[in-house]
Amino acid sequence: MSIPFVIIDNVSKKFSDKEVLRNISLVINEGERLGIIGRSGSGKTVLLSMLRGMSEYEPTVGKVIYRIAFCKKCEHIEPPSKVGEVCPKCSHKMELVEVDYWKMEKFAKVLKTRIAMMFQRTFALYGSLTVYENLVEALNKTAMREEDVGKRALEIAREMGLSNRLLHAARDLSGGEKQRVVLGRQLALNPVLLLADEPTGTLDQISANSIYKIIDQELKTHDTTLLVTTHMPEAIVKMADRAVLLEGGRIEFEGETKAVVDKFLSSVKEEEVTKPETLGDVILKVREIKKYYFSIDKGVVRALDGVSFDVREREIFGIIGLSGAGKTTLSKIISGVSAPTSGTVDLKVGDEWVNMLEPGVLGRGRATPYIGLLHQEYTLYPHLTVIENLTDAVGLGLPDEFARFKANIVLTATGFEEKEDIIEKILASYPDELSEGERHRVALAQVLIKEPHLVILDEPSGTMDPITKHEVARSIKNARNELGQTFIIISHDLDFILSTCEDVILMRDGKIVTEGKPADVLKTFTDQERQGMSQQNSKV
Repeated sequence: MSIPFVIIDNVSKKFSDKEVLRNISLVINEGERLGIIGRSGSGKTVLLSMLRGMSEYEPTVGKVIYRIAFCKKCEHIEPPSKVGEVCPKCSHKMELVEVDYWKMEKFAKVLKTRIAMMFQRTFALYGSLTVYENLVEALNKTAMREEDVGKRALEIAREMGLSNRLLHAARDLSGGEKQRVVLGRQLALNPVLLLADEPTGTLDQISANSIYKIIDQELKTHDTTLLVTTHMPEAIVKMADRAVLLEGGRIEFEGETKAVVDKFLSSVKEEEVTKPETLGDVILKVREIKKYYFSIDKGVVRALDGVSFDVREREIFGIIGLSGAGKTTLSKIISGVSAPTSGTVDLKVGDEWVNMLEPGVLGRGRATPYIGLLHQEYTLYPHLTVIENLTDAVGLGLPDEFARFKANIVLTATGFEEKEDIIEKILASYPDELSEGERHRVALAQVLIKEPHLVILDEPSGTMDPITKHEVARSIKNARNELGQTFIIISHDLDFILSTCEDVILMRDGKIVTEGKPADVLKTFTDQERQGMSQQNSKV
């Protein structure tokens, strides 16, 4: 029997004069797994943020109603099916309360403690704390007895497949491992509702599969209601029982998961790959890079083991491989963030080669200003406009006219339409008023405005729908053609690599196993790599 749990009643939401949700009406039943699919800017994240009760996301029109079983004596909350039963905390009878979430502050405050949310493009962890300490920190926010916290943290670690990572600092984990810690922290809250915003968008296929499996097991065990938003057809099919297609802030289609996915994919058009520009001379030389470190459970780990390659000026160069292959470690060494155990990295600045491993103003200090790095967890300052994010936020104290001139150039180069009224509107906007694809292009523009010779992009297509992914691929090629940039793209997304890069290296266990054109390198994949780096946006 279906029991209505969340009722979204004719909800609309405006930011300034921009309407991002339009007349949304939807009922989510207790224990249901509902998927919302749509391209970037369709309103998916705004709707989840509204259901979570995040500041500034109150509906402009309409209501969000939660039907809950509530204990008046101890204020404990359970799903509506528990109405009439005794409270598990104090044995008082639980009663039905229909909470107008944005009006009934007393109930909403308590309810919010039982709603968990996994955000897109951020792992939301304490980087210096271990996996165990991150789980304990989350459990300490609950009403759990202090003596039970440690035991429960170990249980969650086992459920998340992290028993062999308990003593590892969160910042040293792979993307898939970080996401499992995030999921564990959210499930530690014992939520009645789990909101998952692109939970596998930045992960390779193997890591994504582990998240699908864990979520499935946990929801069955605890009978938690799930609302997941994504642009990835596979994620919807594997995690949702029912789906909704959101387009332009409206519900375009609703029904059985496969039918909704097919409707979404029917609007996706393949982008014709542009012919690469003529490339210049070698601008980056990496020779015999090794990075070893000691791990308690593994002993000596060879994160990188004799890596060598060249990158040419104006090239879009790809580094691909499964999680743990050494991609991110290599990018940190190239950008001067981390030092290798041995080897050399040289970047050409002007007519001179600079040793990136040599400290000081004549060594690494001379080259790093010419290297731009855009992390997969990029952030824009939400309280600053786009023009402020492009100038003040990155330390460019430019006169207003000069700043707008520079901003116009980089925004146009990253794919925004070259019309004064459109550019001015973007410059005056705040990040939350933009779609994810637009925010990503602004973040890329924020890197480009400092005029780097080399730009490193870490998983640039992670949480994007196919249409936005094509837009970002186009923005990278535009920037290369218009500004003469050289790019290194680190990714497990084959669609993106095939449509963007001229040459790639395939990494496996810290080594380069193949180098060449993307289509040729694809032929050398192992079965595991084919599974782990599958083209996730192909038709299901």
